[in-house]
Amino acid sequence: AVYLWEAFLAHRQRRVYRTTTHVPRELGQIMDSETFEKSRLYQLDKSTFSFWSGLYSEVEGTMILLCGGIPFLWNLSGQISGRAGFGPEYEIVQSLVFLLLATLFSAVTGLPWSLYNTFVIEEKHGFNQQTLGFFFKDAIKKFVVTQCILLPVTSLLLYIIKIGGDYFFIYAWLFTLVVSLVLVTIYADYIAPLFDKFIPLPEGELKQEIEVMAKSIDFPLTKVYVVEGSKRSSHSNAYFYGFFKNKRIVLFDTLLEDYSALNKEPAEGADGENEETKSKTKNKKQGCKNEEVLAVLGHELGHWKLGHTIKNIIISQMNSFLCFFLFAVLIGRKELFAAFGFYETQPTLIGLMIIFQFIFSPYNEVLSFCLTVLSRRFEFQADAFAKELGKAKDLYSALIKLNKDNLGFPVSDWIFSMWHYSHPPLLERLQALKDTKQE
Repeated sequence: AVYLWEAFLAHRQRRVYRTTTHVPRELGQIMDSETFEKSRLYQLDKSTFSFWSGLYSEVEGTMILLCGGIPFLWNLSGQISGRAGFGPEYEIVQSLVFLLLATLFSAVTGLPWSLYNTFVIEEKHGFNQQTLGFFFKDAIKKFVVTQCILLPVTSLLLYIIKIGGDYFFIYAWLFTLVVSLVLVTIYADYIAPLFDKFIPLPEGELKQEIEVMAKSIDFPLTKVYVVEGSKRSSHSNAYFYGFFKNKRIVLFDTLLEDYSALNKEPAEGADGENEETKSKTKNKKQGCKNEEVLAVLGHELGHWKLGHTIKNIIISQMNSFLCFFLFAVLIGRKELFAAFGFYETQPTLIGLMIIFQFIFSPYNEVLSFCLTVLSRRFEFQADAFAKELGKAKDLYSALIKLNKDNLGFPVSDWIFSMWHYSHPPLLERLQALKDTKQE
């Protein structure tokens, strides 16, 4: 039911991409016809790809359920752990083998789709900056890092559930809370640098103005980094992280007009320059000027100042506690396991997967919609905060540039937009800024 609903929404949006071939009159001042057509074709290709990959995923998942794929993989995991000297009483060991095999299967079956998305769609529209070697190296590194985190955390969670008694769901929830806070704290310092290069923003006017703006709103800024996102993609982004008095800001080099490698032409006659390099550099992205970067950061810092980050954490943890409570209610139902092919045993990991992945699926869809509505409200509030900092005009131009650089399509079906857009449509944001921005 969830899949059919999502497919219906995607069909409505795809129809918009196909039929809206000319720039609407209200967009004439902010988007030229060439950019409009590029963004339309890009989003149409992405939507078509999403349809086929989603259909494959749904068919694959259904076949796994109907053919008993989950109990088969569980039994295979038991055989592998048994050969290593761990009998059926070592359920946690068998669970980790199952998890490793399941994630490996998912990575292998998803690889062709990821390759097509990166080297056909993203490449076709000028966003991909990766070589095939870099892609596979990155994929292997991500898989290894994921396992290094996932397997120990899962083993501890299963152990807590096993020994937690009647109130295990409280301990399990507290454990996942601590893990999530630790991961958020260490991600940018220890995990993200494994994949991308982070360098401190050089001393200069931009860094000084960022520090002044942070100080003016009491944001406890300690460091500003530039991440080399251009080696992976020409999409741009910015974010902040950290707890208490240790906040850091991260800017993608593709966001910065002065620092993006995509804006730097290779030296004429440079030795070793190949056709691939030439083709990458000719698709330059505009990026934002310093004033516009400050406006974007004003918006992001607005999320912090207005408490949006804390509110999202509280909502997430309340939902997590509710899910663990319902898990505790349902885990003892043998018919639930039997429905998925487990007639003799009720492994805890399988229970977690059945309940969180399948039973909660409709609930998660409704929750996602509610959070999307809330997110749009937060985005308007963060825009308004940037306006109060006197950044309305620069944020206005920055949003137009970022929409152009990322080939965002500013026309959408109203139901699709309502259900999926965590950020308000571009025109709505611009209109809210235009009400008070100085011309």
